Amino acid sequence: MRTPLHALAEHGQSAWVDYLSRRFLRDGDLARLVERGLAGVTSNPTIFQGAIAEGTYYDDQLRELLAVEPDPKEVFLAIAREDIRSACDALREVFDRDRDNRDGWVSLEVDPNLADDTRATVTEAARLHRMIDRPNLFVKIPGTRAGLPAIEETIAAGIPVNVTLLFSLDRHRAAGEAYLRGLRRLRDSGGDLRSVASVASFFVSRVDTEADRRLDATGGHEELKGSLAIANAKLAYQGCKEMFSGAEWAELAAAGASPQRCLWASTSTKNPQYRDVRYVEQLIGPDTVNTMTTGTLEDFQDHGRIADTLERDVDEARSCLDRFAAAGIDYDDVTAVLEREGVDKFAASFQQLFEEITRKRDHLART
Repeated sequence: MRTPLHALAEHGQSAWVDYLSRRFLRDGDLARLVERGLAGVTSNPTIFQGAIAEGTYYDDQLRELLAVEPDPKEVFLAIAREDIRSACDALREVFDRDRDNRDGWVSLEVDPNLADDTRATVTEAARLHRMIDRPNLFVKIPGTRAGLPAIEETIAAGIPVNVTLLFSLDRHRAAGEAYLRGLRRLRDSGGDLRSVASVASFFVSRVDTEADRRLDATGGHEELKGSLAIANAKLAYQGCKEMFSGAEWAELAAAGASPQRCLWASTSTKNPQYRDVRYVEQLIGPDTVNTMTTGTLEDFQDHGRIADTLERDVDEARSCLDRFAAAGIDYDDVTAVLEREGVDKFAASFQQLFEEITRKRDHLART
């Protein structure tokens, strides 16, 4: 049966889901979505924290783990290993039939507390890669200043990377350049470029949330509300097309390299005054991914409109950034604040996850 997700793929965009839990796996929800055209899974500490807190799906494994392992992080990694491996296996057929490394990927994030530590991030990425032991695992590394050299090192080691928490055009380009440097090093060391891939997770709706807040604080400029995030993403896509073209890229591509694709993240609508699927409908274009919450995925399948929109009004997108500057909104500060808040949010979720494991331990000890 042809679904809206299949139609999206016909326009060159892959639909992934930004959710994972043991219930989601065991009840067959993921498998059913794959049948409907879903092509990948992303996860983060917030998602895992919520998954472990819900229901009793993890209780038996927690009992076993907590009897021998006192460190909550190691307990979490053992839980994540099972869920991520199961998701990788559920998407393996998608991965195997896609020779261009586009789809079938599942993402697991490095500890966000390491976001400012390059060497520790590299070590953790390699550990997660070994731990999951699946060819369709993306290790998520934040595109922070310290994360950029870690991305290069990880790609050079032959490990696929999902670069996360990208908000600015400069940082997005830097992530692409880090990927290219890693590819060159992998090629020069005799590695197989076909074994690696990368996506650059460019966060969308949070940009409007922060920009609109600042517009409210300054007063006026109502016409600018809800416009920065989509303009920002459209310009990121143009930058991606530039980076992965030309003679130098053609040489890497001939050796088996695949381009780093734009992945639109944070695409659920935060402002109830905006259309609920606007950050999907307005960013449809070839060689891209949109990872959606289950709610946004359902909404899009119900009433999403599909058309090639990503390269519409690119000149308007460029002038949009100028208009924000004229209104006194500092784009660089907006994106810097969002990056730091994103790292802090995921770090806080990691801590809450450890607290949830401790709470579960105490509860299970009483039952």
